[in-house]
Amino acid sequence: MLLHSTHSLATQSRLRHSHKLFWTTHTHIEEHIGTPTPTHTHTSLQKLPQEEEEDLEKEEFGLQSAGMRTGLLLAALWLLLVFTLTDGQNGQEKPRKPDGGLRRMKRKRDGPGQAGVRSGRAKPLRRRQIPRRPRVPAEPRRGNVVLLESYRDVPEQHSSYNVLPGKQGQCEFQGMTMFNQAVWSPTPCVTCLCAGGRVVCDELPCPTDPCRRPLAPVAGECCPVCTDSEPNLSLELSGDSPAPRNHDDHSIISTPRLSREEIQRILWREEEEHLEEEERLRKREEAKKRKRKEQEERQRRIAEEERRRREEQEQEEERRKMEEEERMRRKVEEEERRRKMEEERRRKEEKEAWEREKNLREEFMREEDEEEVWLRGDVFQMLPKEDKEPEEPEEADLLPAATEDQVKEEEDQKEAVAKEGGLPPGCDLSDVALTCDNANLTYFPPLLMPQIKSLSLEGNDISSIPADAFNGIPNLEWINLKKNKLTSAGIHHRALKSLKTLRRLYLDGNLLEVAPANLPPSLQELKINENRLQKIHANTFQGLAALVILELEANLLSEANVDPEALAPLSQLSYLRLGRNHFRTIPQRLPASLLELYLENNLIEEIPAGVFNHSKNLNVLSLRHNRLEESRIAPLAWIHHRSLESIDLSHNRLHLVPSYLPKSLVHLVLVGNRIERIPGFVLAHMDPGLEYLYLSYNKLDGESIEPESFFGSYHSMVELCLDHNQLLSVPSGINEMSNLHFLRLDNNKIRSIPDEGICDPERGEDSTLVAVRLENNLIGKVAPSAFSCVRSAASVVLKPQKNK
Repeated sequence: MLLHSTHSLATQSRLRHSHKLFWTTHTHIEEHIGTPTPTHTHTSLQKLPQEEEEDLEKEEFGLQSAGMRTGLLLAALWLLLVFTLTDGQNGQEKPRKPDGGLRRMKRKRDGPGQAGVRSGRAKPLRRRQIPRRPRVPAEPRRGNVVLLESYRDVPEQHSSYNVLPGKQGQCEFQGMTMFNQAVWSPTPCVTCLCAGGRVVCDELPCPTDPCRRPLAPVAGECCPVCTDSEPNLSLELSGDSPAPRNHDDHSIISTPRLSREEIQRILWREEEEHLEEEERLRKREEAKKRKRKEQEERQRRIAEEERRRREEQEQEEERRKMEEEERMRRKVEEEERRRKMEEERRRKEEKEAWEREKNLREEFMREEDEEEVWLRGDVFQMLPKEDKEPEEPEEADLLPAATEDQVKEEEDQKEAVAKEGGLPPGCDLSDVALTCDNANLTYFPPLLMPQIKSLSLEGNDISSIPADAFNGIPNLEWINLKKNKLTSAGIHHRALKSLKTLRRLYLDGNLLEVAPANLPPSLQELKINENRLQKIHANTFQGLAALVILELEANLLSEANVDPEALAPLSQLSYLRLGRNHFRTIPQRLPASLLELYLENNLIEEIPAGVFNHSKNLNVLSLRHNRLEESRIAPLAWIHHRSLESIDLSHNRLHLVPSYLPKSLVHLVLVGNRIERIPGFVLAHMDPGLEYLYLSYNKLDGESIEPESFFGSYHSMVELCLDHNQLLSVPSGINEMSNLHFLRLDNNKIRSIPDEGICDPERGEDSTLVAVRLENNLIGKVAPSAFSCVRSAASVVLKPQKNK
């Protein structure tokens, strides 16, 4: 019975010992090879109470059963395993501070705790032999738990603990495959463990104390069993045993032992391999970064090349366009040159034909035996007979007598005309046009050419036009007498009356003081610019109902010497120029048919109400270079005018953009004034809206333009010029102009261009802005999308800028 109880206790103790051996061995092996060990078992072994250890010791000493041999065998295996691991760690230690150097080396080798586990790059297990550690005496046990005391101070001893190499996760032992954490005994005194692919085996020594009643070993046990007279169930576990070991069992384990130097070299080699692995990973990361950087650089180069290619394409397209324009211009010039050459050739042919005809006529006249006739003008007139009574002198004969030199020169020219058959020297005849420009003529040449319709005598010294000057050329439609020396007294009052088909008469640059009288009613265009006109009578233009264009610029006219009814007969007049005179107010009773009125360079100071009541069709009005102020413009002067679309008030004395502008206004020019402010809503009443606004060369600054200044023109404005002012920023409201084509802000004091200054990013439709000028400012900052609505980047002019 006692033997049976002892055997049961030994069996239970062996099971507990096997469990502790498994976890302790597993913990030491994993600590040695870098594998995490469950901490709860080791902690429980270190924290056993002292009283449990004492009970365990008493039970061990009282055990006299065959099961003691199995317990001793397992305890010795565990102790040898501990001693061997301790010896291996002591052999691997380098000179270090107490209790710290080996852990630092282990942390450096294994990586920073869990970070190394998370990185997924755990080093594979390597085959190595673990040297034996000193044996540790068994501590007293309590119940089924054995508490091991520290083995740091135990002197080093050798044991038969060895590690056999194996596969990861399973072990190969004498042809058998053992799973991980499997424990078996190939012989009674040898116990093996499969841990992490390695086979760990050790021999179990027998107790050294002699037994008073020794028994033979039970079958399957290693050491003999000691029994006492009094039964004692305690079990003594000792790491020392004088019993000799069975040296035949050493044939199972043939792995050679490692010295400290070899272990040190193994650790150094592993350290070097670890460093090499880290260096390899670092180089791989650097290679990845370098490759990524090269890829980004390659993409940047590709984008840069694409941008440069687009710019080159745009430049090439612009160059081709310019070449095409140059080619077209050259083609037009070539065609014009060929046309002129053809015209010159035709003129020469006509001149030659005229010469042949003249020669034939002279030959025919020599053959006839008749009285000599003289050619004057367009009339063949017989010389007066001696007995004929003299006629009364006409008005032309009452003109001041010419000097002898003038008379002689005129006689010489008349003789030359007679010799050439009627064509003065320096004149060209082309089809129905006779040109005698700058031919140094001092008199109106007598001509007999009823077929011509155009006569030009510009740039001569002709001072008079006799009554019969146009008798030989009665079908004229256009006469050009510019830049001569004609006077009002030198033009006979009946000289132009006979020209029934005359359409255009140019008398610019002469010395006329009054307009010629008895102008033909067929006249449609009359120009008397740059003369000395001092009076316009009520009947000056009487009968000229067909007159469409009248130009009287650069004379001495004013409201004092122009009769209010002088323009009344001109029922078809559309174009009237009275610039460079001395008017102080707009002439009265303008024709109802008038479309364009030009009064620039006068002395006009006010625009009274009702001045345009009779000219309901007036479309263009030019009042530049006068003395107008906004306070002298009557509110009802033109606000209700429905046809007036263009007004030029440049170079006056305006300080504000005038109010009460015409509702129909489309084109407003205010260049060169003193404008300091654009009032809000000043353009709001216009319908359909102002399209062209020119405010260059004024005094607009940072506070001159209100947010509502351009209200009413956001959808109609096409051109806006605000250059040569003192603006500090881009005026508000410009980004809302959806139809703007041309914008000038150059020569101001603008310092930056914000994103929404010119372009509205929320407007998705196609932009119409084609040109922006911003040169000669103080611009130092331009937002990336400031010109996103401009059709072409080449249309934005930013250089040069002023020096700050």
